[in-house]
Amino acid sequence: MPLDPQAKAIIDQFAAVGGAELHEMSVSQARELILGMAGLAGEPESIARVENSMVPGPAGDIPIRIYTPVGTAPFPVLVYFHGGGWVIGNLDTHDGVCRSLANRVGCIVVSVDYRLAPEHPFPAAPEDCYAATRWVAEHAATLGADRGRIAVGGDSAGGNLAAVVALMARDRGGPKLVHQLLIYPATDADFETRSCRENAEGYFLTRADMVWFWNHYAPRDADRRNPYAAPLRAASLGGLPPALVITAEFDPLRDEGEAYGARLRDAGVPVRLSRYDGMIHGFFQMGAVVDRGRAAVEEAARALGQAFATR
Repeated sequence: MPLDPQAKAIIDQFAAVGGAELHEMSVSQARELILGMAGLAGEPESIARVENSMVPGPAGDIPIRIYTPVGTAPFPVLVYFHGGGWVIGNLDTHDGVCRSLANRVGCIVVSVDYRLAPEHPFPAAPEDCYAATRWVAEHAATLGADRGRIAVGGDSAGGNLAAVVALMARDRGGPKLVHQLLIYPATDADFETRSCRENAEGYFLTRADMVWFWNHYAPRDADRRNPYAAPLRAASLGGLPPALVITAEFDPLRDEGEAYGARLRDAGVPVRLSRYDGMIHGFFQMGAVVDRGRAAVEEAARALGQAFATR
């Protein structure tokens, strides 16, 4: 399928602005860039309550943001990890999508501001995300949440972290998770997949960008082989929660996301693989200007709602 016209308009707009590409920027410049893109998600939806808080982590307190929808407790809860290549992004860059999911699913969303590389390379991010997920389970009653209905989710690097937290929860004896929402997840430090080669340039996220992210996040080869950095390398994916894996046709990460979904299915895990043809990396957060971004949020909300309803 050809590139979606709305996605192409975004690419053309960035090209017209010019300037350095992400992988040519300093870390601070890249972080400013992603903050400026938050508007692509549209005007933030109103929600019953938003609260910033801190939870204990392995190296100090971890900032979180708790979104509570209209309704009656106890609510199911989604622990959400933002994208940004483990280097950029924060609670504000993903505020819009967290509000949308909380409202559509009728669940609490706990967004986690995990430590970023290169200041804090692997395994800082997954350890923070796992600690936050455990905290949510242990304090569910205080949050007005149902400990028996906890899911994890995220986009891009956040999808990687959601998959890794599911592995950690299985390997470390909990907490029990009912779903994993994996939105174009990074699952391996492999830059030679077909999608990474075919979509290396010209489709928003580039192959060179991914090399830049991995070099900051996990510069050591030994770390890149660790399944808590590259979950596609896990020896077994058995015993993991059901998953929705969303991918985009013109995304360097397409094939590794779909390979992870296929391995989940082979391991007996219920999984839905959903490729959005014509789409580019990041479209899930572009709902203000990309119709299929809104459609993907709706699909994610349905999957979460079904997972929570069966528990």
